[in-house]
Amino acid sequence: MFTKILIANRGEIACRVAATARRMGIRTVAVYSDADASAKHVAACDEAVHIGGNAPRDSYLQWQRILQAAQATGAQAVHPGYGFLSENDAFAQACADAGLVFIGPSPAAIRAMGLKAESKQLMATAGVPLVPGYHGADQNPALLQREADSIGYPVLIKASAGGGGKGMRAVDKSEDFAAALASCQREARNSFGDDAVLIEKYVQRPRHIEIQVFGDTQGNFVYLHERDCSVQRRHQKVLEEAPAPGMTPALRQQMGEAAVAAARAVHYVGAGTVEFIVETMSAAGPPQGAKAPSGGSAAHAVASVGAFHFMEMNTRLQVEHPVTEAITGLDLVEWQLRVASGEPLPLLQHQLRLNGHAIEARICAENPDNNFLPATGRLDVYALPACTTFERADHGVRVDSGVRQGDAISPYYDSMVAKLIVHGDTREEALARLDVALAQTHIVGLQTNVQFLRHVVQSRSFAQADLDTALIPREAAALFGQTRVSVPLACAAEVARTLLAERAAQGAGPFGQTDGWRSLGEWVRRFSFRQGADEVPASLRYRRDGSLLLSVAGTPGELRFAAAGTGIALHWGDLSEVVHVYRRGDVAHVHTAKGATQLTTIDLLAHAGDAQAEGGRLTAPMPGKVVSFAVKAGDRVKRGQALAVLDAMKMEHTIAAPADGVVGELLYSPGDQVGEGAALLTLGA
Repeated sequence: MFTKILIANRGEIACRVAATARRMGIRTVAVYSDADASAKHVAACDEAVHIGGNAPRDSYLQWQRILQAAQATGAQAVHPGYGFLSENDAFAQACADAGLVFIGPSPAAIRAMGLKAESKQLMATAGVPLVPGYHGADQNPALLQREADSIGYPVLIKASAGGGGKGMRAVDKSEDFAAALASCQREARNSFGDDAVLIEKYVQRPRHIEIQVFGDTQGNFVYLHERDCSVQRRHQKVLEEAPAPGMTPALRQQMGEAAVAAARAVHYVGAGTVEFIVETMSAAGPPQGAKAPSGGSAAHAVASVGAFHFMEMNTRLQVEHPVTEAITGLDLVEWQLRVASGEPLPLLQHQLRLNGHAIEARICAENPDNNFLPATGRLDVYALPACTTFERADHGVRVDSGVRQGDAISPYYDSMVAKLIVHGDTREEALARLDVALAQTHIVGLQTNVQFLRHVVQSRSFAQADLDTALIPREAAALFGQTRVSVPLACAAEVARTLLAERAAQGAGPFGQTDGWRSLGEWVRRFSFRQGADEVPASLRYRRDGSLLLSVAGTPGELRFAAAGTGIALHWGDLSEVVHVYRRGDVAHVHTAKGATQLTTIDLLAHAGDAQAEGGRLTAPMPGKVVSFAVKAGDRVKRGQALAVLDAMKMEHTIAAPADGVVGELLYSPGDQVGEGAALLTLGA
């Protein structure tokens, strides 16, 4: 077994590997960029080596520097995590050439599965079912267009060297193909250095079900059951669960054996995931008196699993591996380390067990109501539910995170903040546990998808396991633009927080009190709030008997409150809630068991003289690089027309015209780096 390994990654996966290695008595070496000098993963390891600048190409993709760091610190092996160099066969070969063990498959296996077109041909030979499509080497755009037309729309364009939802476009009709192809190739080139694509039939109502496989150097292979990753936005996973609802034991074995056949075809060693597109059958409960399939409930209309087709193999550990760990009771990182050191698999297929149900939610810095635009900022508040980190908790809640309160989410890396994993005896228990844990997750300082995740978990489709990759658009009305906290309740919560803060700061003696007492009459105190475009007036009456009467937007109610741990036990009229209120500047962030919302407190004196926002400009929603402009000065454009493309946080974002107008001046050139809020161009009437 190794005595020291280098972790060639960052964030939660680096922390995850460090935790398992420490438990096994293995020392760890971290690598870090300028932006990550004080990152959590640096502190989690025994040693750390600086490898370059902020951008991945200047640090985490500089594999020569990583190898030098490994050799200088005496590491015997390199764990690549996921992303960055984890599926780079040249890096794996360079590790071997340098006398280091690459904790993953062989360079040949990575190559075989890394190019999607070639891997499809290999799988066909191995007898693994495929989706109809074009996987050829000829990348002439005209040929690709003809192939797509021949397959029939809708089709999916996928980067051959891609993964993680990048370099992927769904196309509904022939006339949209050329533009989608160009965008897909551009994103693939930027993300993977290879713009080759393949074309596949876009399966209607598909489910995304993947099989966790493991192989060792003795030729043993196992599959560790399946994960359902169907809930996705922009082809990236949002929620993952194991086992897949509606899965039968017979189909699980069939898919598992197909996944092992895929791994065996490339002599795979280590952890890998074989991903399948699965056709969804109509949702229907089991026949009367029949036992519900694994992961389902007889009371629920579970969408059953139909024919399955090989999609790709990820030659690494997956982000969603904790749900497999939860249902098997295994540590997959420990398995990786043991297999890489030459040991046989700890268990064989007949020794593996499936226990309960697990769900993982990816908490990301993004704005779901604005097309999931990634967000940056500082984690001013980062409060998590009671949990265990990197191992199954007795109470069924686990958080894998690579950040701490006070850390910043930068534009240089992925937008994922943490993974929240729950485990229960049944899917229903896991669902309830996940909703409570999300309610206890309070993040202030940047936008996140926490409330959106709660809406998904509470949606009819997800609650009833009616799953497919179109779940989010299908349930859009219940998922976007939603708030479960009423404006009056939020206002009452912020008033209570203000009064508690005043009481804590009050001085001694009668003149230092803040209870509103007056020798004559009663004092009425005015508040004003804004949520969105709506201004909400409130008045607080300090009554002579010491009670408080709060009126919000004309609705009165007696106000009572008291500190309750880190929150406030709030009673206003007929409402009773435990609330948490975090005030940052003029904004109050209100969290309750039902949801969360934000209010802006209005102080006319503080904001007197503020200039009106300048109109007619298009600005960068976050730091990034200008990819291209679709217009030139003098062009007349329509509302919603694409104007520019910005590359930020590994994804392309289209900037569209907010109104009809005429383009004035282009303020940047393609390739320029821009900051958040930078005006990209002007738009006049």
